[in-house]
Amino acid sequence: MLRTISEHGPVTTAVLASDLGLTPTAVRRHLDNLAADGLVDAREAAGPRGRGRPAKAYVLTDTGHRSLVSDYDHLAGQALRFLAETAGPDAVTAFAERRSADLEDRYADRVGAAGNDLPQRVVALTEALTLDGFAASARPVGHGDDATPLPGIQLCQGHCPVHHVAAEFPQLCEAETEAFSRLLGVHVQRLATLAHGDHVCTTFVPTTAPATERSTR
Repeated sequence: MLRTISEHGPVTTAVLASDLGLTPTAVRRHLDNLAADGLVDAREAAGPRGRGRPAKAYVLTDTGHRSLVSDYDHLAGQALRFLAETAGPDAVTAFAERRSADLEDRYADRVGAAGNDLPQRVVALTEALTLDGFAASARPVGHGDDATPLPGIQLCQGHCPVHHVAAEFPQLCEAETEAFSRLLGVHVQRLATLAHGDHVCTTFVPTTAPATERSTR
């Protein structure tokens, strides 16, 4: 259940019941236990309100994210601190860039198979990220009644195996964002990160270039 909330949060009881094949009563019982342990937090669900109390949507707390993190997170932090102390901050930046370059190499074939269709490239990227444990998802924004001025796709990562390390070394997030831009062929913008205390990493992928950019091209 924690991994499902990590991937789809904020997520309602009804969605969790459907995804996990459980009854709403069983889901609520599990959620009560997770909340009591400080692993999930409830907030008001987005969307139109019906009668009665507003629906709750659940996200992982920082403790919940830590419960999904292995010893790799602690080891990576130790290694990067040692690297920074012995070789300086530029060495950490170089490591972050190398790590993201490796990610880019591994994802290139999957993303490239989508051709020039940007939405399909984003789908391919989310699939690759999910296989690597990032619990990625994507949804269109800036269409219809959405207030976002620039149409695009919101790429979310509900989990990051090293987000505590990234809180100390933001070079990891910066290099990853640059790799996304190269893989997708557009300039993307990181809007939120788990490392900064948000419940999900959010990257905006524009599907329509700004007027100034179009005129330049």
